[in-house]
Amino acid sequence: MSSITQKTLDILYQDHCLIVVNKPSGLLVHRSMIDRHETRFAMQLVRDQIGQHVFPLHRLDKPTSGVLVFALSSDTARGMGQQFEQGAVEKTYLAVVRGTAPESGIIDHALKEKHDKMTDRKACKDKPAQEAISEFRRLETVELPVSVDRYPTSRYSLVEVKPKTGRKHQIRRHMKHIAHPVIGDPKYGKSIHNHFFAKEFGASRLMLACTEMSLLHPKNGERLVFQAPLDQAFTNLFEQFGWSNSFLKQLP
Repeated sequence: MSSITQKTLDILYQDHCLIVVNKPSGLLVHRSMIDRHETRFAMQLVRDQIGQHVFPLHRLDKPTSGVLVFALSSDTARGMGQQFEQGAVEKTYLAVVRGTAPESGIIDHALKEKHDKMTDRKACKDKPAQEAISEFRRLETVELPVSVDRYPTSRYSLVEVKPKTGRKHQIRRHMKHIAHPVIGDPKYGKSIHNHFFAKEFGASRLMLACTEMSLLHPKNGERLVFQAPLDQAFTNLFEQFGWSNSFLKQLP
């Protein structure tokens, strides 16, 4: 269901401390000067859905879908913030990328902080590049008998990425750095491939989703694992490319 018309979000987990939802692609987490015309936000939708204020614990880009975690109090949000800052939260993403990616690897490539002209006007522009590390493994590949760019055939891969740091646009920038940009990325990808996927496969979104997140419960310290199912754009692509989804763990 499109985020434009969606009035509620799929709840993956809820207790007295946390609520976890599956954010669709195209939905902002909260109000932003970057998209002043937007009127719908995950934070407001969840608040209205459960009837109480919520506190976002992490970022998820507007075009990225998947696991989004909110705290139900400011105290919980402060405590959970330390987990995210200390790297105790484990995140898993799926991405469809251009080319045949390596079987696996670690991208250790520092990133300069990206600033938005409107929202980051007061931010320091001279900060040094920050450590940024992402682990990835290739899950599936496809070679299409179509010349999309300058080669007679076109190759694409499905990769699983586990970011070990939390820099802005980290996965998108890291995949571009190794010459395998995420399909549907207007900022770091290539438009000819993005348009091809939109026209031929109905995949007009950024093909990046946070499918799993693991963290410690703020009260009892229990390890919680949240999983978000893929949307229609992904599942249709899997079917058309003959890709398996058996690597996705099933919730009990």
